[in-house]
Amino acid sequence: MHLWLFICIIGVALCILEILTPTMFFLNLAIGAFLTAIISVWFHNVTGLIVIFVVISSIVLAFLRPLLLKREPKENKTGIEGKYIGKIAKVESEITKNSGVISIYGERWEARNIYDDIIPEGAEARIVRNESLIMFVEKV
Repeated sequence: MHLWLFICIIGVALCILEILTPTMFFLNLAIGAFLTAIISVWFHNVTGLIVIFVVISSIVLAFLRPLLLKREPKENKTGIEGKYIGKIAKVESEITKNSGVISIYGERWEARNIYDDIIPEGAEARIVRNESLIMFVEKV
């Protein structure tokens, strides 16, 4: 078997390992393996290829991994933050600073206006924040 093919198989195995454990670590080693496989077409010393693999993998790990880890989704909110905050709800009962009811997604929530005015029944309100079972809203 050709040496470059063996190194490519190692690279594929490292890619599969990265898929199974998404740590952005094995991907760097896989890139190092693929670049080493390209070099192995012309350079056949196994010890030298191991050194080349370690150097390339270290360089890729030092420069590419921080870039890959920074690229996380900006809007990855879950729970109440993701489902309700910023969404528009229908006012079921007049909302003041002290009382009111909204409905959203078929659910009824106690609501309070963040401003001093009154939001009438039937209007729409934007959910601004949540404290326990009370949604704080503003008029749309």
